[in-house]
Amino acid sequence: METKLKKELGTSMLKSTGYSGSGCISEGHSYKTDNGTVFVKINHKSQAKLMFDGETASLHAIINTQTIKVPRPVKVIELDVGGSVFVMEHVDMKGLTKKYSKALGEQMASLHLHNKRQLDKRNKEQQTVGKGAEQSDVVAVEEFGFHVPTCCGSIPQENEWQDDWLTFYSTQRLQHQLNLVETSYGDREARELWTLLQCKIPQMFANMEVIPALLHGDLWGGNVAEYSEGPVTFDPASFYGHSEYELAIAGMFGGFDSSFYSAYHGKIPKAPGFAKRNQLYQLFHYLNHWNHFGGGYRGSSIRIMKDLVK
Repeated sequence: METKLKKELGTSMLKSTGYSGSGCISEGHSYKTDNGTVFVKINHKSQAKLMFDGETASLHAIINTQTIKVPRPVKVIELDVGGSVFVMEHVDMKGLTKKYSKALGEQMASLHLHNKRQLDKRNKEQQTVGKGAEQSDVVAVEEFGFHVPTCCGSIPQENEWQDDWLTFYSTQRLQHQLNLVETSYGDREARELWTLLQCKIPQMFANMEVIPALLHGDLWGGNVAEYSEGPVTFDPASFYGHSEYELAIAGMFGGFDSSFYSAYHGKIPKAPGFAKRNQLYQLFHYLNHWNHFGGGYRGSSIRIMKDLVK
């Protein structure tokens, strides 16, 4: 692998820094090269390239907003022995402290507001005499989805563009996960609850306008840290969706402290019905964990579905 990395990166030096990090999906190591230090994620599964291509696109999209620090992607390289590696900028990180938790909340809200501001800017331009839509250089997204598949964990997400958020979330997030549950477990209770829940979902969005927001997509405590200048986040599974979706997994598995939420909601206040929709969005992540890690997450998935159909 190191010979291939040297060739692909055009470096004569590839020296391990001794830093490594392993998650549930991939392992990673840092190397010094002729062009600086890089972090290399390694995954030997067949879908590794699709997963890393999605992460690359996610990082580029977040970088383009200039709202929050993420590692800059360098290259995805397919391995001769199977799988792929993903080379990115190495960032000297440590655990997120309270000092930067507030800044993380502010910056995540700015990320979520970026597309709305682009839409507002473009609409204002279109109303200006002599400036038509075809002349605008403002990049704004009006639909829900993403231009490539992204993976939350190792399972590819269905990111085909949809005009309607409820359709997108119900079919391309929840239904997709429940189809996987059905294939693996044939769970009758989950199937029956989903039939009931589908009728309840529109009520949770009554009188709401959902504007597409660029999401990190997997914003849990293990995917954030800090570096010398502020917060940093990584391992995104991005798409354009409802900003509230982001906060679902943020509140799971330990979550973030109150300064994060205060700063975030200072920019994006909670809308009526937030708590119930937060449960609906957490349902995706429990189903996703059920499909990744087995029946230990069944109970949480069933409990939320029962709560939501009451």
